[in-house]
Amino acid sequence: MNYTTKQRDAVEQVLASSARPLTAQEIWELARKKKSGLGIATVYRALKTLTKGSKAVLVEIPGSAPHYEWQRGRHHHHFLCESCQRVFELEGCVHQVVDLAPKKFKVKRHEIILYGSCEGCAQK
Repeated sequence: MNYTTKQRDAVEQVLASSARPLTAQEIWELARKKKSGLGIATVYRALKTLTKGSKAVLVEIPGSAPHYEWQRGRHHHHFLCESCQRVFELEGCVHQVVDLAPKKFKVKRHEIILYGSCEGCAQK
């Protein structure tokens, strides 16, 4: 049985208001400011429920902790800052990328991840 709790509401609010994908740890740190006493295990349970219900999306980037983002229903890609390990959403897409597949191959989806330094880390 799925029911709304104040703890899950806090997790939802953090994800929905974030401009970038967050780790469970980051979500926990922000959500416990909204709901004191919130445990990390509760955050993981809420994230499991939210991803199963298609409200949140798991962002998996090789070599990085799992990140989560609010499902906004638009195609986009990601940028991983190799210094601070934060992940950022990139708007838009290079649609010609599907043309790289050999003829007679059918591309169903693609993922593009850029690696480098975010603005804050690049200035250091």
